[in-house]
Amino acid sequence: MNPSDLYGANFCTTSGALTATGAETVYDTTVAIGFCVNGKAYSKDAVTDGATPTTDTNTGVAFKTLTASQGCVLVWCLNASGTVSVAQSEVQSLDAAGNFIIAPEFPSIPDTLTPFAYQVLKAGSTAGTITIGSSNWNATGFTNAIVNVFTLPNRPQVA
Repeated sequence: MNPSDLYGANFCTTSGALTATGAETVYDTTVAIGFCVNGKAYSKDAVTDGATPTTDTNTGVAFKTLTASQGCVLVWCLNASGTVSVAQSEVQSLDAAGNFIIAPEFPSIPDTLTPFAYQVLKAGSTAGTITIGSSNWNATGFTNAIVNVFTLPNRPQVA
């Protein structure tokens, strides 16, 4: 790798250890996140009971809801001022075993944002309507798996 490969890069240098669990709609990061946007260094203090965003950072409109046998991927990001935002993938169908029929692709991430985690959401066959930001993380039939990242992998890990 050439040093110039990192010029203007966006990545984290520490994991925030994102959590989103239980009978609540909030998120936590248990440690501070060191990150850079366009090569400039920033830090975000740990968050306790942060309000989960309810709009997609790419579209500015409410997240698409999930109904039974659907899933998607959320990418959690920070901007230079430390504001948390989330981008949602396309909603995809799940098979009878709760696996993606077609795995979702990561959503587009603006170059002003640095991803620090992604979350695989699945509304199983017994789930009701899931609204991101207002449905509890432990809603019936709903699962979510969080992966903390320094930068996004090639594709979401969905199993």
